[in-house]
Order: sequence, then structure tokens, then C-alpha cells
Amino acid sequence: MPEALLALAGAAFAIVAALPTPPRVGPASAAVGVGGDGYIDRMHLAQVFAVMIASPSDVPEARQAVYDSLAEWNDASARTRKVILLPLKWETSAVPRLGGDAQEIINHQLVDDADIVIALFGSRLGRETSRALSGTAEEMNRAHAAGKPVHPFFSDEPLPRDVDVDELKRLRDFQEELAGLYSTFANTGELRSKVWQAIEHDIAQLQHSVDAPPGTNNGVDFLVQPASERLPKTDSRGRLKYETKRWVDLTNRGDVDAEDVVVEAAPDTSFWLHWSGPTTIQHGQTRKVPVTYSAATSRAAIVVSWTEAGEERSRQFDID
Repeated sequence: MPEALLALAGAAFAIVAALPTPPRVGPASAAVGVGGDGYIDRMHLAQVFAVMIASPSDVPEARQAVYDSLAEWNDASARTRKVILLPLKWETSAVPRLGGDAQEIINHQLVDDADIVIALFGSRLGRETSRALSGTAEEMNRAHAAGKPVHPFFSDEPLPRDVDVDELKRLRDFQEELAGLYSTFANTGELRSKVWQAIEHDIAQLQHSVDAPPGTNNGVDFLVQPASERLPKTDSRGRLKYETKRWVDLTNRGDVDAEDVVVEAAPDTSFWLHWSGPTTIQHGQTRKVPVTYSAATSRAAIVVSWTEAGEERSRQFDID
């Protein structure tokens, strides 16, 4: 983990990792200073989870979308969750060094330091290495063998006109070998949303494995995060218009399952949500709740009700 002042794009905080022997809180610990002007004004101990962005070279927009998604998560949650996501990508995180092949250097400097790996694919699998079908495949294999969460995402966007047919076949064969243990994305907006879901699941698991003393439970802990995506569509005259799709990601970041979960619009609000329940949301699991606003919507809030240890509980969350 770099011992320096790290600026994470879009996040109004700084990380200072070189502290005088701080107590270890997780895979890495850091002091978080948050000031209204972006400067450090006080220090808090936080967990740092390194997230590697792995991919062949044909998905630069997807790589940037994941990087931005991590920065947005930090901006929204680092202060309250005392967790920082540190993006790792070879363009900025790998240090040039002679000796050994390039992939082995990336393995040691990035994969081995990562706590989570996000793997992205477009129309290429990538150049084969002496140890795997491609560099990205090798990074996935190495992280998985170390017991780290690995999330492969395959693009469903239209293929480029100059697509390499042979390379595309290699990619499709590799995708089939994963036997459905992957996700797809139609655009970068959908990718960002799915990355958030994966990260929330991983953080819940990683924090539980590091922090929870044997035999203790912290209970259900819901995190509600509103999200939206602007989608193009055409009207009856063929004119291009845009439609905003909205939803709420409901994540149980606690260490026990929430049973009989029901989500409803709060009283005195004017919007619709789509929920089929009651249902169980396991710890570390995220559910998407579609919402629809009307012209009269001035305030949006939801009430989440659930059963925990035989007791009925509820909590209200603002989502606008």
C-alpha cells in the first residue's frame, strides 16, 4: 500500500498512511481528514480496501467508469462508514522495474496488494501469458486463488466495426468457462451501479471477517443509496428523447439476515415504488428497488420494515 498522500478523484478527503504505528483495523488502516474546503482538519482511523481494476486495453471508458464509481462511493460514504476504497490500475499504480515479465510485476504490485478485483471485458480477451489465457485472466486466477473477491463484467454494448473475430471467439469461450459466474453491462451507467452493489457486498464480508469477534453479532444494518440512469429513446416521430430511470439500492451490510423485509413509500410522499415482498435480504446482499417520480414529487422517502431475532423493526430513509 503506498505510504504517501493519495488524492482520490471526486472525494473530499485525504489519506495519510504513514502514521506512527497505528493499530491495524483491516487490510490496511489510514487516517482520514475531512475539511469543508477539502483540507485535513481532523483525523479519524479508517479501513482502506484496495480495489484493482483489471482489463484488456479495449475498454478505457469502462475502466474510467469504475474508477469514478469508486471515487463517488468514497465521496458519499467514506466519512460515515470510515472506509476508503483505493483504486489500483496499472496506468497509475504500477512502478516500472527491470527483471521478470511485465505481467509478473503487475501481479506483485497490484494483484497481491488488492483486496477486491473488478475485471472488465469488451471484445477482447487480451494477450496470452505463459501462465494463463491472458493477462487479465491471470490476474483473476491469482486473486481468486488467494481468496479475494473477483467480479468479472462483460460488455453488451454494440461491437466495434473492426472487431477481431478470432479474439472475440477467445473471449466468448472464456466467458462460457465461467459458467454464469459473471455479470454484463449495457452502458457505463449500469456498470457503475453494479460495481457499487458488488463493493457493498464485499465490504460487508471483509469488515465482518476482520472486525467481528467470535460469537458476536451486530445485527441488520441497511444502507440505502438512490441511483439513476439517463437512457436515450425515440418518440413516435423518431425524435431522440431521454428517459430517466431511477432506483434505490438496498444493502444489508450487517452480519445477520433481515427477514420479512417490506419497502414502502413513507407517509406524505408522492411517488411510486415497485416491491414484491415480504422477502429475506441476507447479510451482504443488495436488492434493487425501482422508483418512479411524478411531477408532484417534492420529497421522497421510504420505510424499510423487517424482522430480526423475532422482533419487528423499521427505519425511514430519505432518497431524494
